[in-house]
Amino acid sequence: MEFKKFKAATVQTAPVFLNVEKTIDKAISFIKEAHENGAKLIAFPEVFIAGYPYWNWIMTPVQGSKWYEELYKNSVAVNDTAMLKLYKAAKDFDMNIVIGINERGDSYGEIYNTNLIIDNNGNVIGKHRKLVPTWAEKLTWTSGDGSSLKVYDTEVGPVGTLACGENTNTLARFTLLSQGELIHIANYISLPVAPPDYNMAEAIKIRAAAHSFEGKLFTIVSCSTISQEIKDALRNDVPNIDELLDRKNSAFSGFIGPNGAVIGEPLIDEEGIVYADIDLSKCIQPKQMHDILGHYNRFDIFDLRVNVAPTRKITFVDHSKE
Repeated sequence: MEFKKFKAATVQTAPVFLNVEKTIDKAISFIKEAHENGAKLIAFPEVFIAGYPYWNWIMTPVQGSKWYEELYKNSVAVNDTAMLKLYKAAKDFDMNIVIGINERGDSYGEIYNTNLIIDNNGNVIGKHRKLVPTWAEKLTWTSGDGSSLKVYDTEVGPVGTLACGENTNTLARFTLLSQGELIHIANYISLPVAPPDYNMAEAIKIRAAAHSFEGKLFTIVSCSTISQEIKDALRNDVPNIDELLDRKNSAFSGFIGPNGAVIGEPLIDEEGIVYADIDLSKCIQPKQMHDILGHYNRFDIFDLRVNVAPTRKITFVDHSKE
């Protein structure tokens, strides 16, 4: 049995706000840099392509409606021509990629918060749609379904992913663990508009550490930042935007090992890219104490059932053929 060892990279940065082409170019520049530093896996923030709906938090729904339309116009489908450069970069730079997108749905105005899993051959091997948009996000995104709660085999090992707040969902996390997840990508956005006693960076770290410690695996966290460009774009509608969106400890990116401890120095608020060496054999020994998928559980007592059927919006019935 082979126990994979590789270098991973995680990015903490802002997209080029509501600009798909330029954001993809920015992503490719990070992929190239990670390749040159020997990485085989790179994680990008939640909805990195091409921006987060901050207006939901700092404007009324009526004020934010025009921005919702703008976001939809800058959402993407997996097979869009604009995305092909990203897939080519995965192949050219031999890189496995997990990246957040605003995914355009089948009907006008339908948007999903989606994480794409792209292998090092440039193939989209999976996509996870956020199950429940968090709080004000419900003004923008449609909920995903259980069909995307999957773990994907890659050259570096079994990869699963959840977006932002759903990393708090114990049952969603267990569903991934039960499928053999060893590398978990948890991506977030910087959220300075949280309640005043809420330390977003610490909350992100706590969730990542909990998942790693419970499942005895590696968690890679990628969080976005809020650029001056984003604030300036929204300033006409929200003159005091600096007061609202400038707050320390709003972003955390880094690596957590199977013992729940941070590996290396994480990024707090600052933009950049950080690396860690991942050795999946390190996931073995901690299981001797707590294997919640084996000897440290009671499946005769607990029974988790997950509906993995895609949501059906309509069923056509032709009674004339009965």
